[in-house]
Amino acid sequence: MEKRKMTFALYFGNRGFMPETLITAARAEMVQAVTACGYDALLLDEQATPFGGVETRADGRRYADWLQVLRGRFDGVILCMPNFSDENGAVAALRDAGVPILIQAYPDELDKMDFAFRRDAFCGKFSIEDVFHQYRIPFTVFPPHVVHPLSAAFRCQLHDFAAVCRVVRGMRRLTIGCFGARTTAFKTVRFDEITLQAHGITVESFDLSAVVHRIGQLQDDHAAVTAKIERLRDYTDVSHVPPAKLLSLAKLSVVLDDYIAEYQLDALSLRCWEELQSWYGIAPCVLLGELNDRGIVASCETDLCSAISMQAMKLASEQPTACVDWNNNYGEDEDKVILFHCGPIAESLMACRGTVTDHKMFSKNQPDQGWGSDEGRIRAFPMTFSNCKTEDGRLTFYIGEGAFTEDVIPDGFFGCGGVARIANLQQILLRIGRQGFRHHTTVGVGRMKAILEEAFRTYLKYELFELE
Repeated sequence: MEKRKMTFALYFGNRGFMPETLITAARAEMVQAVTACGYDALLLDEQATPFGGVETRADGRRYADWLQVLRGRFDGVILCMPNFSDENGAVAALRDAGVPILIQAYPDELDKMDFAFRRDAFCGKFSIEDVFHQYRIPFTVFPPHVVHPLSAAFRCQLHDFAAVCRVVRGMRRLTIGCFGARTTAFKTVRFDEITLQAHGITVESFDLSAVVHRIGQLQDDHAAVTAKIERLRDYTDVSHVPPAKLLSLAKLSVVLDDYIAEYQLDALSLRCWEELQSWYGIAPCVLLGELNDRGIVASCETDLCSAISMQAMKLASEQPTACVDWNNNYGEDEDKVILFHCGPIAESLMACRGTVTDHKMFSKNQPDQGWGSDEGRIRAFPMTFSNCKTEDGRLTFYIGEGAFTEDVIPDGFFGCGGVARIANLQQILLRIGRQGFRHHTTVGVGRMKAILEEAFRTYLKYELFELE
């Protein structure tokens, strides 16, 4: 599918006794800033209001009507303040915008402080923030307080705001497929569907027997199955996988793709043991990693809450995410931990090409019964870690940052793991454990804490648990 280009509706504030002629330059500069970052811009016609800005309530109503006509075509609004700007017109224009709003205010220049050029947007920004707070209109602001649209600082603000918009848009209407019941022993992955639905997250449940039935309906030489085998050969090293096991993996992957298309799933979580090992001799790890590399979030062990956290980070970073265990200490370094899972890690997150093996946990007692673990090592990158829980009707997240390092994990450590450094790790682990968060965490590429907190707290109304 063609990637949707993000689009922002541009708003230009005005106040009559301030220099309104600055609006014309602001319109051109803001369009230049937005398009230079790879986004699209929508502008109210310059003739619709004086200078194409919004000052009065009447101007604001015209702008609101214009937004209503364009509903669904923009991801956020950039409220640009070339001068002090009127807060009443802004409320009339944006109180029903329904999308994130970034407030940007122009800086004054010390050599242009006379009445013809002085902006006073520094002060005006507080007025708009104050009145928006009174009206309960959610908005986004980033430091510095005032910033020119063509500056590097605003470029960073714009990219962060775009990430906030992606998270808000994607999480408000999220559909997750849950394949199979919770494994009896794993009470750690319980979740509350009603709480999730109250936050716009729909869970579609599928019995594993229905998946098995669909697998049985597929012929070995079905075109989709043949294509999937070639896809897996291109994706990772499957040279050690017996042909019958590779065929079963391919059929399961085709069936999951069919469910995703049929139910328009944004993400999924799969019961990954022990039936698939008993019936087919496979572990679906590599299939989950491949789905994540295709942009479809997939978690194992029916850990649906981890899939939710993964989806939020995927939207923010536009890169694959992963569900991992808080698994091992790293020697005596208290700020390092080995984060690991059996093999559902996206290849793009690995240091080098993975190798699909017989899952060592299953092969210990039943050799040749767990083909599908994609073994490798997680590459070094700055990362965000997060997870959530449903409890007493609340959806609560924690968010932290760290980095995967190039520290070596000795040979013999199976699955796919990496060494992560997280400042104050021991206190973080204590707080996570005491609050009943699961033994899984989820990881994504880049520093996303501020972005996720802004999306979660300001717009999505999730609860946040502070790690420190």
